[in-house]
Amino acid sequence: MSAKTPTLRVATFNVSMEADNYRRREEALDPQALEKRLRTGRNRQIRNIAEIIQRVRPDILLLNEFDYIKDPRRGALAFQRRYLSVSQNGQRPIHFRHFHTAPVNSGEPSPLDIDGDGTASGTGGDAWGFGYYPGQYGMLVLSRFPIDTESVRSFRLFPWHRMPGALEPMYPDGSPFYDEQTWRRLRLSSKSHWDLPIRIRGKRVHLLAAHPTPPVFDGPERRNAARNFDEIRLWADYVDSERSGYLQDDRGVTGGLAEGEAFVIAGDYNASPVEGRSLTGAIEQLLAHPLIESGQPATSLGGAQHSPGNPHGDSHTADWRARVDYLLPSAAGIEVVDSGVFWPEPASELAYLVNGRGASSDHRLVWLDLCLN
Repeated sequence: MSAKTPTLRVATFNVSMEADNYRRREEALDPQALEKRLRTGRNRQIRNIAEIIQRVRPDILLLNEFDYIKDPRRGALAFQRRYLSVSQNGQRPIHFRHFHTAPVNSGEPSPLDIDGDGTASGTGGDAWGFGYYPGQYGMLVLSRFPIDTESVRSFRLFPWHRMPGALEPMYPDGSPFYDEQTWRRLRLSSKSHWDLPIRIRGKRVHLLAAHPTPPVFDGPERRNAARNFDEIRLWADYVDSERSGYLQDDRGVTGGLAEGEAFVIAGDYNASPVEGRSLTGAIEQLLAHPLIESGQPATSLGGAQHSPGNPHGDSHTADWRARVDYLLPSAAGIEVVDSGVFWPEPASELAYLVNGRGASSDHRLVWLDLCLN
């Protein structure tokens, strides 16, 4: 740990808190599965997630795969009151006074045949973003500092084809995968892209939150890989005033982030520079961006021991052996003090917290300590 005192700790955590993680194989999917477990305060997986958060103690936290629940009393506030505000295994409770959640594209029915199977089923592969019920794989941001809610921007509805040079999915013979109507209506974001301005002791940082689709589960047209690439590109363009003019948010406001604004890009981006099946250069759009400080990746001894002999193992953030979860601050206005991945070693007394997706998640919490200049 640096001798400098960080202004704040930012974290991102794909928590696998969606209904498919709470059902037995023979059971039907219950869209209210998370809500029911938040109500009790006793679910072991959610208690472990709360314990991890209490141990790391972030000031600002993005949760991916926290199902969207419209009524905050049954969603975000229930998680705070019945899990985070309760000591887990002797840890000090943690309180977030501010939160943000909103609808996402995943599971939201569309009238289109998005997966190309000849049938427009509305959900699953034909939802605006893959999912079997509205809000599956949602997002939640928790913050100790005020969120400027009037200035929040969302790009959930932005049409993919409006991105200049968009990677329209093509068959190997060069013919388009989508018909013209589908391509012109298809949304880019598989969940949503949020710009959340957060006020921190007289300063402001924009949390840029997203969760691009996995670049797999498609065919030779690589439609999901192309979408993943361009979902990542949205932020690369958004932070660059010379490239962001085409963007229009869900309120109709055009353009990207104002020049000189401090930001942190956060989330599970389902792309690695060295492993996995994302298109070449996908995550490098952020890692090599001149306005983004990529620096050295956050690491853990647990990740290194999970993949012995793998030179990239210490930077992995998922138990399927890849770095896919990121916190990438702006090159200006922010100084990185420290970072890490919460991944206890197998011999640690805390190993039970990361013993598979059922224990907490198949991803690990990533944190970053920052000083604001």
